[in-house]
Amino acid sequence: MYRVVVIKDIVDEAKNVKTFRFEDDSRPSPGQFYMVWIPGIDEFPMSISYIGNLKGFTVKKIGAGTSRMHDLHVGDRLWIRGPYGNGFEITEGKALVVGGGSGMATLAPLIEKLDNRDIIIAAKSKDELVFLNRFRDLEPIIATDDGSMGYHGLATNLAEKLLVENDYDIVYTCGPEPMMSAMVQIAKKYGVEIQASLERFMKCGIGICDSCSINGYRVCVDGPVFNSSILFSMTEFGKVRRTPSGKKEELG
Repeated sequence: MYRVVVIKDIVDEAKNVKTFRFEDDSRPSPGQFYMVWIPGIDEFPMSISYIGNLKGFTVKKIGAGTSRMHDLHVGDRLWIRGPYGNGFEITEGKALVVGGGSGMATLAPLIEKLDNRDIIIAAKSKDELVFLNRFRDLEPIIATDDGSMGYHGLATNLAEKLLVENDYDIVYTCGPEPMMSAMVQIAKKYGVEIQASLERFMKCGIGICDSCSINGYRVCVDGPVFNSSILFSMTEFGKVRRTPSGKKEELG
């Protein structure tokens, strides 16, 4: 059932990325998501980026729904339901957290619960880096594809370099699917556990419509966070996705 929340604060985080803060009594875990409805426009899944008393969605402007959301102001309302899905499992030991683009929104609440972690914040360019100020005191390692800030190159190349140089017990990742797919293969190569938050087209969010299925798993209820034992066996991850009609198509 939907409930109405009122936007209390809006923060510009990066190019085409805003955070919308609101009060809500739900108790999400890092990695869970909500379904957000904007009447007359669209309903879409949204990871939770702040899980305290004042919660938040950090939204990249992509389609009709997120574009309309970017036009909202403090005092406007959102209709939400959730939280849904399985979040991250926090394990003991040293973690490497690899966030690409707006994938940092999903990882942020997890980062704040980890005691021993190295963080990679990555994007195509410096103006697309998300949560630099939020995690500045944690000394994140920056990577940009164009070299405009930090490491010049892909986050996966930097992550592999760190895996060679350090002993990590687990990798947590969220971002573009090609990046995450590569991270899964790198983790497998070095024998490190990995958890990844997958993104798929969702209509219901509760496991009914099957639009988010991948290799027999429904991302909305079996995920969106999956661990090594499942990720290592996924033949469609990084290769195949479903269109809104349910048809499978190869990832470009």
